[in-house]
Amino acid sequence: MKVEGRLRVVATPIGNLGDISARARQALESADAVVAEDTRHTMALLSALGISRPLVSLHAHNETQRVPQVLARLAAGETLVLVSDAGTPLLSDPGYELVRAAADAGIPIEAIPGPCAITTALASAALPVSRFCFEGFLPARERERRAELARLASEPRTIVFFEAPHRIAAMLADLAAAFGADRRASVARELTKAHETVYRGTLGELARRAAEEENFRRGELTVVVQGVPAEAQAVDEALLRRAVQLLVKELPPGRAAAVAAQLTGASRSAAYALALQQAKTD
Repeated sequence: MKVEGRLRVVATPIGNLGDISARARQALESADAVVAEDTRHTMALLSALGISRPLVSLHAHNETQRVPQVLARLAAGETLVLVSDAGTPLLSDPGYELVRAAADAGIPIEAIPGPCAITTALASAALPVSRFCFEGFLPARERERRAELARLASEPRTIVFFEAPHRIAAMLADLAAAFGADRRASVARELTKAHETVYRGTLGELARRAAEEENFRRGELTVVVQGVPAEAQAVDEALLRRAVQLLVKELPPGRAAAVAAQLTGASRSAAYALALQQAKTD
């Protein structure tokens, strides 16, 4: 009789150890091995929970090479648990290649839900959350980051980002420039940990605080930005694009955006995002 292996994708605490679920604990305790993003981090977590299990490393730099080994163990009948350093695996973390390969091989996959920085930040942001999208980390290079924000400037859904402490001030300044300084947002710092702080305000206000307050630039950060308000969406997009296309040939992007916004009724941030895109192609 063939013994069937199983892959369990388990969410672990993003800060507060008390957030570990009974199902997650049981899965970790009963696993033949735990497949971890950082074995040192996961070993510390298991030790704190009083659990001892063999660990297998699987991270962004070795996932492609490691997947066949893990699949072989699953095919041999082992039950393996996949975890990331914190929160729900695969969300801006490694694991997709393994889960896809396991699914293709017909291996049962069980997701055990739990902590997630994305939903935790949305719940405390005081922004519309009926529709949202997750963009992960923006490009570290300024030019690429600004181009990506220009692409997102007219997104109607609330947007969630992750960001590193040393880049948060520059990111918020770029967000204010691309989306408009009056767009509402929140920055959640150190969620579920002892120094958890949620900053709320406009992008302009948050950008100033990030530049001035040292504590703002510490810890793990999740940024939530409101989408384009419905009233700002009723704009003739074709007219706006044409206006920007013509104006940016004669004027700097900022001035071209201001004129295009006045002509079409669009927001200056939406016009500015298009102006930046057009200026790069000219």
